[in-house]
Amino acid sequence: MSPNAIPTVYLVDDEDVLRDALAWLLRSRRLLSEGYASAEAFEAMLEQRSTHGAFQPRDPCCLLLDVRMPGMSGLALFDRLIERGLTETMPVIFLTGHADVPTAVAAVKRGAFDFVEKPFSDNALVDRIEQALQLSAQVLGRRREAQAIHKKLADLTERERDVMRLVIDGRPNKLIADELDISVRTVEVHRARVFEKMEVKSAVELANLLRGAGWS
Repeated sequence: MSPNAIPTVYLVDDEDVLRDALAWLLRSRRLLSEGYASAEAFEAMLEQRSTHGAFQPRDPCCLLLDVRMPGMSGLALFDRLIERGLTETMPVIFLTGHADVPTAVAAVKRGAFDFVEKPFSDNALVDRIEQALQLSAQVLGRRREAQAIHKKLADLTERERDVMRLVIDGRPNKLIADELDISVRTVEVHRARVFEKMEVKSAVELANLLRGAGWS
């Protein structure tokens, strides 16, 4: 996790006493938290903090979510978070009573990070929270790297892209020149510019970089 990152644990539970206890527990472990008494209040926060029509966390975060609440249930909120594409950057840990364990297990199969049965062990809960925050940090890091790579790709000219595709296919300069009907010297120039703009030193490094960003 980046030393500059400020992780946040969101708490959504209709029991004031439980939210306060969880907030105190997290403070004792030097973790920031925000509490919401309902799924509706939490979703309103997401709407308020949305940019370009969507909420996207900038720092690692996770959500402790009660399964049963008045109004919108935790499961209904979870479905909406899936629709928003938030469950990777904001892993969800369900808080559940014994009767809701099968429901929580089904939610884990659908992408929830875990569930914790009430009453829970403080240490075990914090361990899972820290693991969820670490996962969030990893996902956010990969997305930032992919965005940086796509920004570099946008700076390439159309001809540089043509050369790059053939370079990562393993073609030698002579074959690239023949296929694109340009001189070998021109290929060399474009190849050097691609490596410079993409900040790599070899075709293998370039291929690995693009593969990691999901480019094709």
